[in-house]
Amino acid sequence: MKSVPKISVITPTLNQAVFIEKTIKSVLSQNYPNLEYLIIDGGSTDGTLEILKKYSGSLRWFSEVDKGQADAVNKGMRICTGDIIGYINSDDEYEPGSLQRVAEYFDDHPDTTWLTGKCKIIDLHSVEVMKLVTFYKYLLLRTRSKKLLKIVDFISQPATFWRKRIVDEIGFLNEEFHIVMDYDYWIRITERYPIIFMDEYLANFRTYPSSKTRQSAINQIDEEFLMIKKYSNSRLTLFFHYMHRLVNITIYNWFLR
Repeated sequence: MKSVPKISVITPTLNQAVFIEKTIKSVLSQNYPNLEYLIIDGGSTDGTLEILKKYSGSLRWFSEVDKGQADAVNKGMRICTGDIIGYINSDDEYEPGSLQRVAEYFDDHPDTTWLTGKCKIIDLHSVEVMKLVTFYKYLLLRTRSKKLLKIVDFISQPATFWRKRIVDEIGFLNEEFHIVMDYDYWIRITERYPIIFMDEYLANFRTYPSSKTRQSAINQIDEEFLMIKKYSNSRLTLFFHYMHRLVNITIYNWFLR
């Protein structure tokens, strides 16, 4: 690697004491030499702050009431100083060596403005589950299709990174969205830049009965549909998007019941 680009990792969190230390360790154990790690807490009362204090020498954290996850990530993006940005939620994990591989890719491909990699689905105990779903998303990722992205969100948020200049060009996450703010961001990026797929596992997405994704499944369908309508007036696209989301949620509930 010719240079060591600075990577800023942002973790939004609220009352995730049961998981957040695993997330922190997965970031810090990368041992990436030019890392800026920011944790933006929304005012936790469950012991999260005691955990954050343990790591004060290795990361920066802030705790105050916010307007939700998108607001927290945006706060991090406003203050971060890295050349490359990524955000990982406080119940997800990076795969070992992910940041180094991401940095090398950006360094070797200076024209790349963002990239996304593969992501495993894990359960409460960090055991991989739903491998068929992961394989399905992998097949979709390989298409790198902007049109298909408006039907299926095949981009995994914790396995996605972008250069800071993206923020200068398209702005921050849309805080009107409480569930699909990342999906909206990917579509906004693809309006300017192609999808770059890095064929490696970079992160693990955790699913469990009380997770935000599982608890807000129906709201997610409605919010996604409203969001997609901003970018497509094709009835066929909207129909396939809606039906795919219904099937997707049914599969998740069946696998994880």
